[in-house]
Amino acid sequence: MLARDIGIDLGTTNVLIYLKGKGIVLNEPSIVVVDTETKKVIAVGKEANVMLGRTPGKVKAIKPMKDGVIADFEIAEIMLKEFIKKAKARRAIARPRILICCPTNITPVEKNAIREAAEQAGARKVYIEEEPKVAAIGAGMDISLPVANMVIDIGGGTTDVAVLSMNGIVSSSSIKIAGNTLNQDLIKYMKEKYHLLIGEPTAEEIKINFANIYKPSKKEKKEVKGRDLITGLPKKIEITQNETKIALEESINKIIKVIKNVLEQTPPELSSDIVEKGIILTGGGSLLTGLVELLEEELTIPVLISESPLTCVAEGTGVLLGNVKQLQEE
Repeated sequence: MLARDIGIDLGTTNVLIYLKGKGIVLNEPSIVVVDTETKKVIAVGKEANVMLGRTPGKVKAIKPMKDGVIADFEIAEIMLKEFIKKAKARRAIARPRILICCPTNITPVEKNAIREAAEQAGARKVYIEEEPKVAAIGAGMDISLPVANMVIDIGGGTTDVAVLSMNGIVSSSSIKIAGNTLNQDLIKYMKEKYHLLIGEPTAEEIKINFANIYKPSKKEKKEVKGRDLITGLPKKIEITQNETKIALEESINKIIKVIKNVLEQTPPELSSDIVEKGIILTGGGSLLTGLVELLEEELTIPVLISESPLTCVAEGTGVLLGNVKQLQEE
């Protein structure tokens, strides 16, 4: 029996696998836990994520993806092999064709590393597509027509901005500021203002459940627990929602600047389409409270979140795998 074609959203934070004929069959964190003495892999994905920040000295949690590209080739290969095995995408004999997504500004060396990792993980053929294009398709946009579609994909490692028309990217840009950067912004703010050290899971929880970057409340408060950097003892403080806006402001402004640059590079005829149709947001970062309102105010263009922002890229790979002949082999 032939192996099924698979699409992979190889994200900095999560890996999603789309299996042709089945849909999304895997959605797990991009983390591998290894024993640094024996080099043995202890856990991958969800099991590894539970251990993040809680491992003893010789056991290390590694994130092989950084800013949308492979930072640790060996660990990325191990992770991909494990996920493909979990997804039951590879048969005993046949090897699957794999479509994998990457940021728009990726270098040839980085692209080659992704291709090699996929081949080592068991691919017989590898196709690579740019993430905003795949996200737009997954969001239900018809990018084949001679009209503009604008998508902003805010993932864990990168924010990709693109204007698409007639199956191609007209203007685009990518910035290594996204969900993980916002977590670090919150960690830095707690350190500088309160001398409180918090972990990434705590920062992530604040970002998702409390942060607001558009007209936040100065009265609404949240308790935050961590370690006092002066005494070394456990400590808890209260922060206001307004403080989260202050912490995230610089990074959000950089993202807005990139969006404006892409709009400035777009031909006038396509710009009028964008004003009429609006901009679609995809990726986990699009769910940040207040982002839609802030972008609409800054850009004076309608902004909408796609129906399934977290899975758009994976779903887009499924659509593209439906017509493999259109894909260019890398």
